Amino acid sequence: MKHFLLIFLLILVDFQAVSQTSFFHDLLQKHVSKEGLVNYQEFKKDFPKLQQYIQYLEKTIPEETWSENRQKAFYINAYNAYTILLILEHYPLKSITDIKLDEKTAWKIPFVKIGGKTITLDFLEHEILRKKFIDPRIHVGVNCASISCPKLSNVAFTEQNIDSELEKLMHEFINDSSKNKLSANTIEISAIFDWFKSDFIKKSSLIAYLNQYSKTKINPTANIQFFQYDWNINKQ
Repeated sequence: MKHFLLIFLLILVDFQAVSQTSFFHDLLQKHVSKEGLVNYQEFKKDFPKLQQYIQYLEKTIPEETWSENRQKAFYINAYNAYTILLILEHYPLKSITDIKLDEKTAWKIPFVKIGGKTITLDFLEHEILRKKFIDPRIHVGVNCASISCPKLSNVAFTEQNIDSELEKLMHEFINDSSKNKLSANTIEISAIFDWFKSDFIKKSSLIAYLNQYSKTKINPTANIQFFQYDWNINKQ
C-alpha cells in the first residue's frame, strides 16, 4: 500500500510540474511575439497568473534524480519568469538597468525564491546554470529583458523540448543580422561572446563555435569586433 501511495504522490508531483509549465507557456504565448518582444502593458493584467507560477517555483525543490534536461528547463524558466516579474513590478521603465534596490542592480537583488531558498538572478545564472550544466546555449535560453539579448522565447522549456529549442534559438541568434554581422573575414558579434567567451571555447575556438550555426562560413583568422550592448527594454 505504501508503495502505491509513493507512486501516486510522484505522479501527482510530475503532473503539477507539467501543469505549471504549461501555465507559464500560455502566458508567454499570449504576451511575447515570435520576435521575442514583450507586451508588458498587457502582461501586467495577468500579473496574478504569473504570481501563481512564481508560487510553484518557490515551493519546488529541483531533485538530483531529475534528468539534466528537466533541471535545465526548470532553472531557465525560473530565470525568465523572475526577470519578467521584476520588470512588471517596475513597469513602465526604459531599461532593466534602471532598477536599483539598496544600490544593488537587478541581477544582485536577492528576490528569486526557489525551493524555499532566496537567491539572485546572478546566482541562478552563474552559480547554477553555467556551473552545473556547462552548456553555452544557456545564454540564448535566459533573457535579460533587453534589445541586445537573444530573443525571449514564447515557448516554455520542458524536459522534452529544451535541447531542440536551445538549438533553434542559438541558430536564430547567431544569424540575426541585428545582433551579429557575419562575413568570411570580418565579424561584428554580440558582447555576450566577449563576456562569456570561456563558455564558448571549452571545446573549440569562438569562430569554430559560431560556424556550427552560421549560414556564412567564417574564416578561422577572421577579424572579431563586438557590438555595444543595447540595454533598452525589449517591449513591443
